[in-house]
Formats: sequence, structure tokens, C-alpha cells
Amino acid sequence: MGATILKGRAFKFGDDISTDLIIAGKYAHLRSNLPELAKHAMEDANPDFIKLVKPGDFIVAGSNFGLGSSREHAPLVIKMAGVSAILAKSFARIFFRNAINQGVPALICPTDKIADGDNLEISLDEGIIRNITRNESYSFTRIPAAMLSILNEGGLIPYINKHGDLKL
Repeated sequence: MGATILKGRAFKFGDDISTDLIIAGKYAHLRSNLPELAKHAMEDANPDFIKLVKPGDFIVAGSNFGLGSSREHAPLVIKMAGVSAILAKSFARIFFRNAINQGVPALICPTDKIADGDNLEISLDEGIIRNITRNESYSFTRIPAAMLSILNEGGLIPYINKHGDLKL
């Protein structure tokens, strides 16, 4: 990831976006071909998502994002699709941890004022989301230093490969 300022457009989703909506079970046969699997990210929640998303864009959702089965590849295919962060009121615990491990910021924040298509600028260090479209700012639960270090390296495995262990 590297940058502490992220910029992109919001793709708005509702509550209870499950791992089945993130990547449908009908594509389970593609789990060994992640680039191909990523072409179907969020397809059941928004069939046009993969055609419209650009590198740096954001998923913005309601409560309980990522519920369901523990699919480590769910946040990974979101990342591979170009999404730089996921903003939600709350996350399923296992999805949240998988997202951090895969190098995807999972930001807990109020999302009601963010609309589909809004342009956002996020400072991971400051814990601030700037909605450029609406000229508003929102705060999010700050990312602990250890998790921010993992995100800055692109995920847990790159962090361990570089540093040898998790220095807390």
C-alpha cells in the first residue's frame, strides 16, 4: 500500500454483505486462479462493479460487512479488483482480520452520509475521511500501529518476509 493518503470513488453497498456476495460460491472452482476470480468480485451485489471500479476506489457499506464463511480470498479479490479500502459501520470479525492480513484497510466509520460515486480522500494516519464531493469530513476508528505497519507492507506475509516477525 505504502501511501497513507488514499483517494478514490465510493461504491455504496448496504448492510450484511456476505462473503458469498463478495465472491459467489459458483466461482469456487477459480480459487486457484485469483486474477480470474477477482473479475467476479462483488458481482452478485452489483453486476457492474468490476466494470466500473478503478484502482484506488473504495467499497462503502453498512453494518456487518463480510459476514459468512471465512474466505481469506474475499478481501484479496477486492484488493485485486483495485479497491484501496473498505469503509463500513462494522465488519464480521474474521473478515476484518483477513482484510488486514491481506493488506486491505477495513475502516470502521459512519457511512450514511457517503453516497455512491462520492470522491473521497482518506488519511490512514489521521483517521479522517474527506468527502470531496460533499465538502464534509468524518472520522474513523484509528488503526492500531501494529495493524498500520502490516497494511503499509501490503499485508501480513510481506510484513513477516521483510521484518522476520511481528514486533509489537
